[in-house]
Amino acid sequence: MSDHDIPDIRRHMERLTADGVDVVRVIYPDLIGTDRARDVLVDHLPSAEAHGLAFCRAVYHTSPQGDVVPVAGGLDAGLPDVTVRPDLSTLAPLPWEPGVATCLGEVTDPATGAPAPESPRDLLRTVLARCAEQGLRPIVGPELEYFLLEPAPGTPTGWRRSPETTGAVYTAGLRADPDNHLLRTLRHLRDLGIGVITGNHEFDGGQYEINLVHSEALDAADRSFRFKAAVKELARKEGRLATFMAKPFGDAGGSGFHLHLSCDDAEGRNAFDDPAGAYGLSAAARHAIAGIVAHAPALAALLNPTVNSYKRFGPDTLAPWLIDWGLDNRSAMVRIPPERGAGARLELRLGDASANPYLAVAATLAAALLGIHAGEEPPPPLEGYGYDTARSALLPTDLSAALDALEADTALAELLGKDFTTSYLTYKRNEVERFQRHVTDWEFTEYAYHL
Repeated sequence: MSDHDIPDIRRHMERLTADGVDVVRVIYPDLIGTDRARDVLVDHLPSAEAHGLAFCRAVYHTSPQGDVVPVAGGLDAGLPDVTVRPDLSTLAPLPWEPGVATCLGEVTDPATGAPAPESPRDLLRTVLARCAEQGLRPIVGPELEYFLLEPAPGTPTGWRRSPETTGAVYTAGLRADPDNHLLRTLRHLRDLGIGVITGNHEFDGGQYEINLVHSEALDAADRSFRFKAAVKELARKEGRLATFMAKPFGDAGGSGFHLHLSCDDAEGRNAFDDPAGAYGLSAAARHAIAGIVAHAPALAALLNPTVNSYKRFGPDTLAPWLIDWGLDNRSAMVRIPPERGAGARLELRLGDASANPYLAVAATLAAALLGIHAGEEPPPPLEGYGYDTARSALLPTDLSAALDALEADTALAELLGKDFTTSYLTYKRNEVERFQRHVTDWEFTEYAYHL
């Protein structure tokens, strides 16, 4: 921290104190996109800014159950530190926690001063720098779904949908949300300042969707990360559970994470629009579609990142499980909405809500950029209702196959960075191995009595 920074920090401290804030929660995303954090008393912000907050690097390699996965640079290196410094430009008071503000943290390797190799936020920055070299500024609009659950003692999971109302598809109000969860959440998120715009009850009981404004890609990923963390925290405050798990119930659909993507050119015009181009799309847009289609199997490893993710796929689920694209066709993996001009964009419907927003956006941009470099046209668009394996190739059907596809896709892996890709593959293959050793309730019910 330079002498120039000290007055700026003091101004932040004075403003926080005047607003009754005495604690700053510094958060950053781990490898799977959950928030890691530390609370810092306002008086100690100068020290946190100057020296950083020490975290064990292996937090990036720690499973949701608290196991440290043997990824290079963690256990094998003696569990070294990373340094997290508060980014005070992202400060925002927490509307539901008086006296507390939150900000994002910048993660570096103290030995080199460079970004931590597994930092999802810095991976996205690296891909965005490659986009800038091509004169492109990606714009992303995120759409996220989740389930709200309430305690259900005595049930296998201990949770049930809140509420379990069926048939109230795309509604708002008390019919599907008798406790006004959505209204409370929308207002808190509005006050947090992360750009929420609309919300509704989704397809299944207890399922909701909240939309965020579109913005530059890093900002959109930041807001998606903070959105997921906030929704889960608000549910905890009420003794409930908000889950972005891909498919938490066998008798219900899954939760998606759709990305609307366009790019501005150096003059600020939408680089995907061209009234004279095929389908009203520019060559860059068509090449981007071709790149996403070509690299879709590897993308699945990052946009469908859990064992559970692949249970969301299947015929008539409106979750894409074939590699295709279509014009305003929701049964396609890549949908081109009908707007053109400033609204020209593609919607990637592949991702599920469990995806790390930074990795989902980075991987999608990387695939689009590879397509633009290759300059190839996409196959003909899907006509009619999809899910016909005679017309389109199948996406990976499980996480292991998706990880194999990512490893085999050397062009995408190189753009994302070999160190990151190796760490991610090691971490996720450990997840597959742990699942394969686990005896499920289904297996016991199916076999124990008769065999």
